[in-house]
Amino acid sequence: MAPATRVVRALWTGGCALAWRLGGRPQPLLPTQSRAGFAGAAGGQGPVAAARKGSPRLLGAAALALGGALGLYHTARWHLRAQDLHAERSAVQLSLSSRLQLTLYQYKTCPFCSKVRAFLDFHALPYQVVEVNPVRRAEIKFSSYRKVPILVAQEGESSQQLNDSSVIISALKTYLVSGQPLEEIITYYPAMKAVNDQGKEVTEFGNKYWLMLNEKEAQQVYSGKEARTEEMKWRQWADDWLVHLISPNVYRTPTEALASFDYIVREGKFGAMEGAVAKYMGAAAMYLISKRLKSRHRLQDNVREDLYEAADTWVAAVGKDRPFMGGQKPNLADLAVYGVLRVMEGLDAFDDLMQHTHIQPWYLRVERAITEASPAH
Repeated sequence: MAPATRVVRALWTGGCALAWRLGGRPQPLLPTQSRAGFAGAAGGQGPVAAARKGSPRLLGAAALALGGALGLYHTARWHLRAQDLHAERSAVQLSLSSRLQLTLYQYKTCPFCSKVRAFLDFHALPYQVVEVNPVRRAEIKFSSYRKVPILVAQEGESSQQLNDSSVIISALKTYLVSGQPLEEIITYYPAMKAVNDQGKEVTEFGNKYWLMLNEKEAQQVYSGKEARTEEMKWRQWADDWLVHLISPNVYRTPTEALASFDYIVREGKFGAMEGAVAKYMGAAAMYLISKRLKSRHRLQDNVREDLYEAADTWVAAVGKDRPFMGGQKPNLADLAVYGVLRVMEGLDAFDDLMQHTHIQPWYLRVERAITEASPAH
């Protein structure tokens, strides 16, 4: 394969069995209220009994005041307890994330790499970026897995390599919620060899859309089983469908293909000669290849229509009654879809998408949520 064509395929394209980890750890007990806290001591006539004899109105007022005070006390107590629990969970996540030293090997314009960055930034996980030269790929010569993204996680003396964007996201989210050792978590996502539709051997990963949580942990993340199923469904949709609409749209015409490669060369890691070759030869090659991709994925003659339909399908799935698919904050599906679409920013395809669909308000909300969570990135 010619170097320019290999660059093209690498920069805009990426790279099950279901398992459930049953919880075996002790579960925290909810506080219980003793009846002794509400009942009076036996024997003796006390002030309330005296009031009962002397004045029913005084008794009613005293009871009302006592009940109101108790109600306010317990409301305030539980409100403070909820804040403490939230703070404890945040502190636990911060402690876990501070143990990890993360290095992301990527192509900046790769949608799968963009998905991972969106996740890391939203969860305020510090990481170093190594931009990989798409021709030589010397930066990942340590790895037998030759695609990006690759994430190397250093935890104490242990170093783990995580491959595949969805595995990276699922494994790290499982780690943040459960606190299990990352070394153990990655065994839940086994690599499997398969043959694709073109007869080429590929590596797939089992369970990659699952978070490996016990029931109690899952309740911290999801409002119910439907929310979990919905998130998994749309994460897979982003990988299996949305990603494949990017190349045919950014290379739709010779002019758009040249603009796309100008962006790739500007943002990527190229030498001067490599950049010039990639820009012109790559743009020409990818314009032709995009026509084959359109046929392979059975896209419409005007591939913009497929992109618009996908965006509006996503907006309809989110619905009008919640700002994100995750409710009041983005979930993993929100971050995946946002990450895929973000690589088109600055190109005609992105501008057309914002103008001709209803996705812009949701997109800007996710962008704002990520910025507020991790302004450094």
